[in-house]
Formats: sequence, structure tokens, C-alpha cells
Amino acid sequence: MRCAGAAAAAEIARRFPELLASGVVIATGPGNNGGDGWVIAQWLHEAGIPVRVVECVEARTADALAEQDAARAIGVQVSRDRDSLANARERIAVDAILGTGLRADSPLTGEASRGVAALHAFERRGGTVVALDVPSGLDASSGLHVGAARCALTLTFGTVKRGQLVARERCGEIVALDIGLGVHVRAANGAPLADARWFRDALPRIAADAHKGTRGKVAIVGGARGMAGAAILAARASLHSGAGLVKCVVAPESLPALQEAVPAALATGWPADDEAARRDIGDWADAVLIGPGLGHEVRGLVERLLRSFKGPVVLDADALNAFAGDADALSPLVRDRAALLTPHPAEFARLAGNGATVDDVLGDRFEWPARLAARTGASVLLKGVPTVVAAPSGECIVVAEGTPILATGGAGDLLGGVAVTLLAQTNDATLAGALGAFAHGRAAWHVSARAVRGYTLDDVLHELPSVWSLEPPAARPPIIAELPAVGEPR
Repeated sequence: MRCAGAAAAAEIARRFPELLASGVVIATGPGNNGGDGWVIAQWLHEAGIPVRVVECVEARTADALAEQDAARAIGVQVSRDRDSLANARERIAVDAILGTGLRADSPLTGEASRGVAALHAFERRGGTVVALDVPSGLDASSGLHVGAARCALTLTFGTVKRGQLVARERCGEIVALDIGLGVHVRAANGAPLADARWFRDALPRIAADAHKGTRGKVAIVGGARGMAGAAILAARASLHSGAGLVKCVVAPESLPALQEAVPAALATGWPADDEAARRDIGDWADAVLIGPGLGHEVRGLVERLLRSFKGPVVLDADALNAFAGDADALSPLVRDRAALLTPHPAEFARLAGNGATVDDVLGDRFEWPARLAARTGASVLLKGVPTVVAAPSGECIVVAEGTPILATGGAGDLLGGVAVTLLAQTNDATLAGALGAFAHGRAAWHVSARAVRGYTLDDVLHELPSVWSLEPPAARPPIIAELPAVGEPR
């Protein structure tokens, strides 16, 4: 508790120097989360920063009571007046009411509820709320919340929690602080959390003597009539990700648009039979992406392609919808090769079948991908906030990049183009999916540094090259992970 409180106090002082002159108000609760708040009060008080504590719920645990006594002993101002929190003159409020023990299966009641309501009022008046571990009222496991205040910063201890990755808008910027809990600190409840250092170390290098044949030959199958744009976006993303050669296999009506929009790509029409599929794709490509703008009633085409090409494959969009409710039939076509399925939640629910709904998938997003991966023998990338990539072995990687810029049609086509290129270069579907999701999301972050509204996928494409030379930030102990806030700047 002393380590957590000291690290949190130092981070608050470092991040908000311009706000400290007005002081800091700390809202405490009954347990050890409140105890952390009492420790912060001591550290700020000793540093000469005006600080006071509003005890929203009386302290009950032994550790919290001990830290409360220590704070009172050095002269920290304490009250039980929640109105003084709602109408505080201070510009920073620390939410230390409830911690990770809450489960959001019933509404907040009593003193805790009134304390959280006071934080809401403080935030609505323009105040900055900093949460300890999780915003009070947020379920750390599921991300569901019962009225949690919107925080500018969440200081979490030891590990990033699953619920924080889901409820990014409530948590604001997330900073994980090392308090001596050991090597699992980069994990999200057991699944590694991809960060810039992991990305740099895992990204395959391009040799100095590389040529177009060794950088990977990628085939993209899609682009039905009226949907050439999906294949165009995927092809552009593949080229921006370092593919040596890209061939787009599209409906004949889409060929002119494709060749005009992506002159660097080869292009041909959909194969009419197995021999054409083998000639144009099976004997040529190092990896194949099937799905962008493929259209409906294409299961026969997808099966033909998977029979003709036995190498690494990414299936997205309509290639997955073709097997809606019939994932078991997909399994023999993709098993025993490096295969990656990249559904969004609705596509995932359709593919999983057995009555699965989007709400089911979102409610258990960390487990569903591993189940489907084991069932099909392919790695599964479930798009969303966060993105979860699972291998058939059960290994998972969580990617918490991305912004609402990607909440638009065609974003998945970009991801498919990035992922299939990395798959051609690694022959590792799980790694390619996680690297692709990170690069895709981080490029969007680079755009979002300016704003969210008004930018397009072209802006994301233009940022992709900068991601490949990404350098991790310098180490800043005790910080072990940082995730920017999600959403439109206020």
C-alpha cells in the first residue's frame, strides 16, 4: 500500500504541475483502495501540496485505518462533507472510493453511491478525476460499470486489468505502476499485452539484400462488383506494410478500378476452376487474404481457393460469413497451416453459431477467440476494444491500440492487408495477427493525436510507414505500461 500510494502521488505531481496550486481533494472509501488514497494524502502533504481528504465511506480495513491515523497525525485536513467534493475549489480529485473487488451485477447504493455522484458533479464542472486502480463502480474483470465517473487518468497497480481495456472511455489514460508484484506486470489477466517494445522486438526484419521475391508475394481475393474499394484498401495496406508483390484477384468488373487505384499491384479475375486457382494463386503466392468485398454466396469460391492453396491464409469478412454457423466445415480447410481468422464481433457470432450473439461475444471477449481457435485449428483475431488474438494452443495476445477513427467501413480491409503481409513474412498466424493489429491501431493513434472526427482511412494508411520504425519510449520506472485515452479530445 505504501509503495502504491507513493508511486501514485509522484505520478500525479509529475503529470499535473499546473493544477497542483489549487490543491488536491481525495475521496476515500472503506477498503484498501481508500488506504492508497490516505497514503497519497500523506505524500502530497509532506511535499507541500495543499491536500484534503473527503471520507466518503468510513475506513474499515486495518491497513486503511492505520494510514488514516498516519495522515491525521501529520495534519492532513479530513471531512465527511461530500458536497465539498462535488463543489471543490481544487482542480484535481483522486477517486479512492472502491477498488478491484467490485462486481457490477447490482447498482451502487449508500455512501459509496453518493461519493461517486459527487465525483460526477466534480467532473462535470471541469475538474480532473484520477482513479486509483479502477474508477469506482467499474468491474475490473468485465469492464461493466455501475455509474463510474469519467476519469482523465487511471493509475493501476502491477498489471493492466481486463475491465480497463474494455472501458477505456471511463478510465482515460491508463498507467500501470510497478509496486513489486513480479514479472506478470505486462499481462492482462494472464494474456500478454502488446506494447511498443514487444512490437519492435517481434517485428520481422527486412534484409539489406532483400528483393521483391523475398519480401513476400501476397494475393488478395475479393472485390465483387461494386466492392472494389475493399480490395483496393487491402492492397494499399499490404504495400504500405512491406509486401514485395501484391496480386489482387477480383471480379472482372472491378479490374479497371483496381488497376487505376493501385498501379503497383498485379490484377486478375476470379478463377473459374481449380486449375486457374492453382495457376493464379496456389503456385504464386506466399500468403493469401480472402474476403475483402468478396460478396455473398461465395462459399464455393472460398473452398476452391483453400483447396488449391495450402499455404498461409487470412480469412476475413465474407469469407467468414460463407461459413456462418458452420465453423466445423471450415476446420479441415484451414487446419494444419498458418491460418488467421479476423472477424468483428457480429461476424464472430455468426461463425460460432449455436445461438451465440454479439452481446455474448463482447461479454466474454477474452475467452471466445481461444475457443474458436481450438475448434477450427486457426488463429483467431477478434476485432474491437481491445483486440484479442488467440492461437489454437490457447496462447493469447491482447492489443489495446486503436481509436474511433477505425470505427468506419474499410478499416478491417486495411487490417487484413497488413496482417497477410506479416503472415507472408513470418508464417506465424498468431504473431502476424497481433503485429498487424498493433500497427493498424498505432497508425490510427498517430492520426488521433490531432483529432478523431474528420479523418479517414487514407490518413491511417499514410501513417503506417512511421509505425514500422517505431522506437519504444525510454524506461520510466516505476511505470511499466501506458495506454493513451480513447475518444474525441474534450
